[in-house]
Amino acid sequence: MADDPKTLVSTAWLAQHLKDPDLRILDASWYLPEAGRDGRAEYDAGHIPGTRFFDIDEISDHRSDLPHMAPPVEKFMSRLRAMGVGDGHQVVVYDGAGLLSAARVWWLFRLMGQENVAVLDGGFPKWQAEGHPVEDMPPIIRDRHMTVRMQNQLVRDVTQVSSASKLGDHVIVDARAALRFRGEAPEPRDGLRAGHIPGSRNVPYADLLNADKTMKDPEACRAIFDAAGVDLTMPIITSCGSGVTAAILALALERLGHAHWSLYDGSWAEWGMFPTVPVATGDA
Repeated sequence: MADDPKTLVSTAWLAQHLKDPDLRILDASWYLPEAGRDGRAEYDAGHIPGTRFFDIDEISDHRSDLPHMAPPVEKFMSRLRAMGVGDGHQVVVYDGAGLLSAARVWWLFRLMGQENVAVLDGGFPKWQAEGHPVEDMPPIIRDRHMTVRMQNQLVRDVTQVSSASKLGDHVIVDARAALRFRGEAPEPRDGLRAGHIPGSRNVPYADLLNADKTMKDPEACRAIFDAAGVDLTMPIITSCGSGVTAAILALALERLGHAHWSLYDGSWAEWGMFPTVPVATGDA
């Protein structure tokens, strides 16, 4: 894999740059309740040296009833400043699953106009398996100002996605597992209908990952999108259960050089409970 500090970097790259003064590493581990894992507790027990913990649920829009929606600009800036992350830094984000929630934080940084941010390919499990250093000490924090330039074209709401579904002027790509997409498996959140956004295509995020949870190379990812009937010449909206794994699809699209993608932040947590939007079942 070619290292790209704007999308995806290898554990070897991070080990080589670990002592760079302007490197900032974030642990963005997040899990559904049924996983029985606590990202913060795991961070406290051990993390890559110098890492700060990024709490996806806390650094979110608490005015919304939906889970971990993108935070207001001011909240993002203040939280990152308190973490000592700001202008001029190269950010690397990882998680404890390999590649699950880190891409969500990569997307948040991109949404806020920050481009020098990459996901650690294979995450903390690969880092540990290779014997790289781990510590349990919190880093020394120095405030750093961050300039935010909101990139509204990278996010979509239910009204915009409903319009795209009706008009067919975007491809909506759903990252959930096939059984959930087809409406044959229950949703992990209560009160949601089963199925998918009409006209959407299904690319389960796990299909884009290797056995060690690294991302497949761009050409393999392109073939997976093609096989799912995704027209890569069209603008794409990514979706999933609650806007987390949709960012894995966005990361893959960015690595393919696809410039016109956006993420449906509410995803199925919103669409599945919204009374006035239709739901399709079966295959796309």
